Amino acid sequence: MKALIAIVLTLGLVVGALASTLARADADAQIQALSAQGAEPFNGAAGESFWQRKFSTKNGEKRSCSGCHGIDPTQVGEHQKTAKSIKPMAVRVNPERFSDSAKSDKWFGRNCRWTLGRECTAQEKGDVMTWLNQY
Repeated sequence: MKALIAIVLTLGLVVGALASTLARADADAQIQALSAQGAEPFNGAAGESFWQRKFSTKNGEKRSCSGCHGIDPTQVGEHQKTAKSIKPMAVRVNPERFSDSAKSDKWFGRNCRWTLGRECTAQEKGDVMTWLNQY
């Protein structure tokens, strides 16, 4: 019985590691696509700085990525307006994050317009994704 439990636990670890590796590969592919749009080499530190930077909206509100997603991307966030939970952004913790480029484009578009009042540049997206992919 102990051997069976050990096998199941080991199998779970292997599946988890594989899911994390595949998720990172998906994020890496999206980062490469952003790079092809003419961005400079991406910088995780710049992504973290962008994540925490407060942007002024037209009505004077201050918004940041971390305002909803939290400073620690391995933790659950909460939308400022709706109070809905937001799954962690870190790929290691949430392997579904950045697993679908269409979803990534949709959410970057929506969140950048809400937070910055404009689309994010390929550089900004790539820096943030590089930072989130480090977790």
